[in-house]
Amino acid sequence: MAERRTKREIAMVVAGLAIVVAAVGPLALHWLTNAPDQRMVDLDVYRSGGQAVLRGAPVYDFMTQPPQLLPFTYPPFAVLLAVPLAFLPWAAAQWVWAGLILLALTVTVRYAFRGLLQRFPAWAPVLTGVLVAVCAYPMPLRDQFRFGQVDVFLVAMCVADCAAPRTRWPRGLLVGLATAIKLVPGVFVIYFLVTGRRREAVNAIVGAAVATLGTFLVLPADSADYWFGALFDSERLGSNTATTNQSIRGMLLRAYLPSPVVAALWLACAAVIAYFGFRAARRAAQAGDEIGAIAITGLVAVLVSPVSWIHHLAWLVVVLGALAGTGRDRKGLALAAGVWLFYVLTIPWWGIDLLAHHVGPRPIGRIVQDAYGLGAVVLLFVFHRRRPAKGAPGPESESDRVDASRDASQVGTLSS
Repeated sequence: MAERRTKREIAMVVAGLAIVVAAVGPLALHWLTNAPDQRMVDLDVYRSGGQAVLRGAPVYDFMTQPPQLLPFTYPPFAVLLAVPLAFLPWAAAQWVWAGLILLALTVTVRYAFRGLLQRFPAWAPVLTGVLVAVCAYPMPLRDQFRFGQVDVFLVAMCVADCAAPRTRWPRGLLVGLATAIKLVPGVFVIYFLVTGRRREAVNAIVGAAVATLGTFLVLPADSADYWFGALFDSERLGSNTATTNQSIRGMLLRAYLPSPVVAALWLACAAVIAYFGFRAARRAAQAGDEIGAIAITGLVAVLVSPVSWIHHLAWLVVVLGALAGTGRDRKGLALAAGVWLFYVLTIPWWGIDLLAHHVGPRPIGRIVQDAYGLGAVVLLFVFHRRRPAKGAPGPESESDRVDASRDASQVGTLSS
């Protein structure tokens, strides 16, 4: 009987892997075989940064080969992690990175859709394969393969840190390391604080600080270049007015208002979004909807950041998991399907076509061009108005363990 069960479990895992390979393989293969100078251009930046470290060249001065001419823009801790890529041939690095993206996406799906997967435990491997395949196709996730991006890794780290029922590491550490790699995940320190998890917030801050200060010891000149120079040059990231910048600031910049007006409106909008977003996240966390709270925090991060490229919306996987829940709410499933389709379609580029061909009023073209960012705003409103639904068990904090231990000891005393 046990042998039969084991064979069935293995068959389920193989079936799940087959689904992922069949569905996602063509997508990855497409971006791994397109024009050489368009292939995983961000991965080329990471790898070139690692090569710069090995030869002792300034990390924040180099540019990748034409026609891209891209600089390294992440904190110096990230370039240390990129050093192993420098030892791989370029073709091998691309294939390895594509595999790691799939692994990180799978980890994210396992947490984000935990309520649904726990409802069908026998079919969980197959269902995971289906969900990974489905989640790979919205544009923010397709762009992970297209550019060889790091966002899905950061999402996986933050989700695992916040949503795992128990962790083998000090909870908050992964958020801290993600923040040391790329600053945006630092919003989860605020999330820890507003949900009363001070120990986790401290762990995140300490983790980020140790990684950053440790890098200062290894790469002092590059660290100084970043923290006292490159960090404040948003143009290093590319044109902030480009359609791919779907943050609130990006949308305001495309309205071509005077710079002081843009700055004032951005700060005001960011404050409002952060206030209502973190309130909604706290309410969801207190109701036991940890995935919903993480989704809200991720959306806040994308909207308030000065620059949020479309691939930064990799938080969409968590959003879909939060909306789907356990799968019992048909409205939630329908909404998740609608959101999925919205981000599969290249709607912002429809706006560019409307503007270029002077079709309809110009403001309509701008609204369509800003569709992904506006969609994130609408999703925040949906989560704010949505009644939090408790799904799978949430994380266990240190205070939870202390309370549980105290309760157990009291029960023992009473029984004796």
